[in-house]
Amino acid sequence: MAIRWTQSPDAVDWDALSELYRIAPLGNKSGEWLKTAYSNSMFKRFAFDGDQVVAAGRAVADGVDCSYLCDIVVHPAYQGTGLGKELIQSLVDLSKGHRKIILYAVPGREPFYARFGFRRMNTAMAIFSDPEKAAADGYTQ
Repeated sequence: MAIRWTQSPDAVDWDALSELYRIAPLGNKSGEWLKTAYSNSMFKRFAFDGDQVVAAGRAVADGVDCSYLCDIVVHPAYQGTGLGKELIQSLVDLSKGHRKIILYAVPGREPFYARFGFRRMNTAMAIFSDPEKAAADGYTQ
């Protein structure tokens, strides 16, 4: 497995990335939606095996106070190979210097992120576009 990492979105097939989120499974996000989200993010990382994107993630950051890691995805066939660990560590490294680095995880995945120093917050709150789905998926109470 010769994985190539890049911060550049130039080689990304956004529809293929959309499919990756669908099969991961991390929901339905259109290629156009992902292109906009990644374009508006300070930090981004993509892993390619040949021409196929097999992992990706981004951080929305302001450069001083807060960096928010989000949309972390690894192809199911590559999960357990260390790609997720490398992806998170690289985004954390890119976010160094911010007062806080935040993420929210798929319920049940918190132990994975704890290995990088992430801790539960007592005061985190969110407004979701579909509050019933967020509650059903375990993101809110």
